[in-house]
Amino acid sequence: MLRYLTAGESHGKGMVAILEGIPAGLRVFEEKINLELGRRKWGYGRGKRMEIEEDKVEILSGVRKGITLGSPISLLIQNKDYRIEELPSLVCPRPGHADLVGALKYNTRDIRNVLERASARETVARVTVGAVCKLLLWEFKIEIISHVIQIGKIKIENKDLGFEKIKNLAEKSPLRCIDKSAERKMLAEIDKAREKKDTLGGVFEVIVKGVPPGLGSFMQYDLRLDGRLAQAIMAIPSVKAVEIGEGLINSGLLGSQVHDRIYYEKKRGFYRKTNHAGGLEGGITNGEPIIIRGYMKPISTLMIPLDSVNVVTKEAEKAAVERSDICVVPAGGVIGEAVSAFEIARCLREKLGGDSLSEMKRNYQAYMHILKNF
Repeated sequence: MLRYLTAGESHGKGMVAILEGIPAGLRVFEEKINLELGRRKWGYGRGKRMEIEEDKVEILSGVRKGITLGSPISLLIQNKDYRIEELPSLVCPRPGHADLVGALKYNTRDIRNVLERASARETVARVTVGAVCKLLLWEFKIEIISHVIQIGKIKIENKDLGFEKIKNLAEKSPLRCIDKSAERKMLAEIDKAREKKDTLGGVFEVIVKGVPPGLGSFMQYDLRLDGRLAQAIMAIPSVKAVEIGEGLINSGLLGSQVHDRIYYEKKRGFYRKTNHAGGLEGGITNGEPIIIRGYMKPISTLMIPLDSVNVVTKEAEKAAVERSDICVVPAGGVIGEAVSAFEIARCLREKLGGDSLSEMKRNYQAYMHILKNF
């Protein structure tokens, strides 16, 4: 019911997204989408490309007078750094990138043909899709934020500050970090990596508040919302592991220490005092905040390149060097918000149906009435 495609190359004319399944009657603000694109660009450790690109969206279809029509929404972000035809061929793949496997798969000895599409530049299109989905979720009082919990080996000490405080602190930090002490150490680590012409990875956390119980399904493997979210986060470039709730810690504990006990109050209905599960049980939302973490490896373009092999001559050479960032974990969190927004909006559309926003809201109110009187 809700789906999207993206198209475009890193140094092509632009990035395009087509989003289908948004109901008619949703107010869409270009400035809201541009705000999300700006958040993606922001962050200490980003490279020169972010200084070049304006990243402003142009809505080409599906919206009239600021209101969705129910038809596919097409979104364009033009690239200022448009020079794909002028760029030289590359023949030395970068370890850790899609360069070599892509060249083998698509039978090309010009790695430029691979990296232009495999580039993380494509995520601007995903962020525009997520921005529209966030607007839809906001109509149902569902909100999504992210923050950085680790850069390199530096971790934050305390993240249990509450949704609003985390949101406010993250938006004021150049690293989207809510721990000032850890932030200072993280900034220093990024500076050290820059001096060494190296890169740094880390961990971001996405938090979703206001999701009602009952989204997702255990009926088939591909309907489980935790699986959908994990796939969406894992598909972000450089992400190599995904955690939902306290998955890593829980794997070493007893069941009595892990599972969230269930309580009931007439006004609140069913609830839990803990959220070790991260808001999902059996592939279905349980009404608690959804907590997802993405673990990002250091990006693969190094200014001091690693050993590689020329795919034409088969001789040993150093890997290709492209303009690069030092650390992209804060941006990873923003992209994580976007792809999570899409997956949750997709499940919400499946649950509620409706061709218009007003119909969708009526169905939502009926569903909430059922939950309240269960």
